[in-house]
Amino acid sequence: QLVQSGGGLVQAGGSLRLSCVTSGFILADYGIGWFRRAPGKEREGVSCISNSLGGETLYADSVKGRFTVSSDNAKNTVYLQMDSLRPEDTATYYCAAAPDMSRLRVGIGDYWGQGTQVTVSS
Repeated sequence: QLVQSGGGLVQAGGSLRLSCVTSGFILADYGIGWFRRAPGKEREGVSCISNSLGGETLYADSVKGRFTVSSDNAKNTVYLQMDSLRPEDTATYYCAAAPDMSRLRVGIGDYWGQGTQVTVSS
């Protein structure tokens, strides 16, 4: 299972950190992806990290340089640090786990978090 925390309301330019606590599988053998869905829009991939490939990370162009994904395998937790937030980052954010990064790249996850709301005011 994946349990998310973090999120909330922040002004543009501010920062938030999302956490995704994993259980029931070995995090080191999985990749974790972060996705978001804004009202009226399709779900989009934000970032992912491969714990089994030495921590390879990928980012959507829209968040490169502003968001950072990291993993603490000892705590079974993956983080998404979001800086320089913009109103267009407003969405419900989800984490997902899959044993293969190729699945995460196309939005397929074996496990999904419950989602957490991020709202950025202008």
